[in-house]
Amino acid sequence: MDDIQKMSIEFGCEPANESFARVAVAAYAARLNPTVEEISDIKTAVSEAVTNSIIHGYYGRKDGRIIVECTIKEDKLTVSVSDRGVGIEDIDKAMEPMYTTRPELERSGMGFVFMEAFMDEVTVESTAGEGTIVKMSRRITSDEQINNDTCMAVGYN
Repeated sequence: MDDIQKMSIEFGCEPANESFARVAVAAYAARLNPTVEEISDIKTAVSEAVTNSIIHGYYGRKDGRIIVECTIKEDKLTVSVSDRGVGIEDIDKAMEPMYTTRPELERSGMGFVFMEAFMDEVTVESTAGEGTIVKMSRRITSDEQINNDTCMAVGYN
């Protein structure tokens, strides 16, 4: 794939839409023939980003919208999750392990940590009072490539 493939979805900030976002991105990423582990990692990262928008960006609101955009270029999937919620005043602080603005909801404060662990790159842009954009990318190693690498490593050609 030399050209860039794109997909975009927009949905309300209801908690039930988190699973919809996970499945939609996983289905879109499937065109790269990812491993089961890669799909699981992507779904977890998307889940964390969307949950952050719902819980932190739109806390107590029912009218918020979340936009998930995906692009594929060659073997790289990029996912952007954006909201027009309250924004993040201190991004560095928000990305610290165990930090949460909603301890009363028993939030673990590990959302950004999981995103960074499961994706190759994570960037956050946010303005207090205007919203947040979380952009994540991951290179996909297809099952076919793994099989070829394994065969070459053990001498099967």
